[in-house]
Amino acid sequence: MSKYLITAALPYANGPLHIGHLAGCYLPSDIFVRYLRLQGRDVKYICGSDEHGVAITIRARKEGKTPQEIIDLYHTQIRDSFKEFGISFDIYHRTSDPIHHQTASDFFTTLYDKKLFLEEESEQYFDEEANLFLADRYITGTCPNCANPNAYGDQCERCGTSLSPKELINPQSQLSGQAPVLRTTKHWYLPLDKIQQNWLNDWIMSKEGYWKKNVFGQCKSWLDQGLQPRAVTRDLDWGVPVPIKGVTGKVLYVWFDAPIGYISATKALLPDTWEDYWKGKDSKLIHFIGKDNIVFHCIIFPAMLKEHGGYNLPENVPANEFLNLEGDKLSTSRNWAVWLHEYLKDFHDKQDVLRYALCASAPETKDNDFTWKEFQDRNNNELVAVLGNFINRTFVLTEKYFENKVPPISALSESDLDCLQILREAPAKLTDSIERYRFRESLAGVMDIARLGNKYLADNEPWKLYKTNPDRVATILNIALEISGFLSYIMEPFLPFTAIKLRAMLNLPSKQWSEVFGGNIFEAGHQLGTASLLFSKIEDDIILQQMEKLNASRTVLATSSTGNITKPTLNPFKETTSYDDFSKMDLRVGTIIAAEKVEKADKLLKLTIDTGLDQRTVVSGIALHFKTEEIIGQQVTLLANLAPRKIKGIESMGMILMAEDAEGKLIFMQPSNKTINGSSIS
Repeated sequence: MSKYLITAALPYANGPLHIGHLAGCYLPSDIFVRYLRLQGRDVKYICGSDEHGVAITIRARKEGKTPQEIIDLYHTQIRDSFKEFGISFDIYHRTSDPIHHQTASDFFTTLYDKKLFLEEESEQYFDEEANLFLADRYITGTCPNCANPNAYGDQCERCGTSLSPKELINPQSQLSGQAPVLRTTKHWYLPLDKIQQNWLNDWIMSKEGYWKKNVFGQCKSWLDQGLQPRAVTRDLDWGVPVPIKGVTGKVLYVWFDAPIGYISATKALLPDTWEDYWKGKDSKLIHFIGKDNIVFHCIIFPAMLKEHGGYNLPENVPANEFLNLEGDKLSTSRNWAVWLHEYLKDFHDKQDVLRYALCASAPETKDNDFTWKEFQDRNNNELVAVLGNFINRTFVLTEKYFENKVPPISALSESDLDCLQILREAPAKLTDSIERYRFRESLAGVMDIARLGNKYLADNEPWKLYKTNPDRVATILNIALEISGFLSYIMEPFLPFTAIKLRAMLNLPSKQWSEVFGGNIFEAGHQLGTASLLFSKIEDDIILQQMEKLNASRTVLATSSTGNITKPTLNPFKETTSYDDFSKMDLRVGTIIAAEKVEKADKLLKLTIDTGLDQRTVVSGIALHFKTEEIIGQQVTLLANLAPRKIKGIESMGMILMAEDAEGKLIFMQPSNKTINGSSIS
């Protein structure tokens, strides 16, 4: 039997996780691993914190902490968030661990002793005030291609051009704000150009049609441009020291160091048998990553493994594209993100709802978008109304007619046979989709079974038959319970918390798929457990709170290393709209004449606004910024013709416009002088 070694990209321990990280590699890899376990496969699931590199030292410098304090903080937060969200790693390790330092040093030494590396001196930018050589990303300047004044040393995000720091006009250090100087330094380089010619080009080209198109296409683009030697060391005092006698002040470059973390984590998990998974002939190595890591896992790390010798090369690298948020690129610097640890606090019992929403809109072949409205719709219209509704109806009817026991089956109708045939065919279809890394497709197949159950009950109407034909009702509910049990097993890779809850309700044990499919799940007379709702509706006010939190973070204050507040980072303009669309918006001046808190909603105020034409109610999420008594008489700008919507049972007739001041506090958008209520704003 084949062994599987599944890795998920090591998250950088200088900040929290957001939903883009989850959709990119952690949720897909967890689904795949859970599936392999249910198939009885021998699989190890490896991850850990990437804790080296200049970004760690920079964050530590800005926050007045040591690098160790930074990585300890975020390693713990990330590890705990993964666990609470149900990401089922066999080990979550860290690259600051001594076993990793030794493994990385030994790996480098093997390549060094083989005389693989090139040793070269070059000029690199140095920040004299910070006393530090600068990574490309920490140098900004004017793009020579489009004149963007905020281009980075590796790329201009306005025009997309790849750059080197020396190409920037008027380069500036992001650490001190000073112009960096060029200094000569010596480093060791991996000769990717020679490796490409020797074997790497042919190996990658052999993956055409097997690797995902987006992955193979990016690799081929790199190869077509011609690979260049890449430094494996850098000038820094935080990381794995370069293990060359007499060399000081240099560490292994984080891109070289980090993927070796998969090996050291496996060693920590399996000190005696780790080689079986990395070097065994029957072991398959699969990397789950986001598209920004394709070059490292498909080109550079395989080059390292092959040149070292003895290691398996990755069989597949099913990278996803990027997930956007509300039509805008996820951005840590702008705080434009849904952070996992915050989600788990706000939605502490809805891990599976986010797992479902992210998988259903996963960016498997192209960038995709997450919106809070779609999240709400998927919960309310799919999980609650389809899956939850079917399970609830089945339990209610079984309790009502058969004392919560599985009834016996008798003569089967054509609709019964059709339904059972679909169940028999479903596992093969699900298996095929998952093994081709089409998780959206396989999740849709799970929901199709729930829809089948709802249709089966609706078509057969057991509630109408019981008085005249109880035996037929027994058969109908027996099959409905078979569908329910079937769902409890096939949903597990996607919705593990719900699967466990449903099996407890059905009084079923955990089993591998081979033990379940192909026969009946229940025997007549099986006692069911206590029923409860699998999912609950998410109301508009909850989504409004999330949107207001998100919008409040559009302007993020950047704090310098001295603690001084600098210019805020602003959102880019939205797409151009037409004058006709804008002219449909009826903006009016109004005055708040009454305000009260909304019950059971800490962030909401119920406002009564005098528009000059009427007095209307508007629900607004400003309760954390203002006291009710201090805003009476406040003039506001009101979007008066927004369609009414109910929030916490209150009909809200419009929306007031707000902005943020330099300290992040909400302020009213109002006329500079007292204005007549109802005056139009144009």
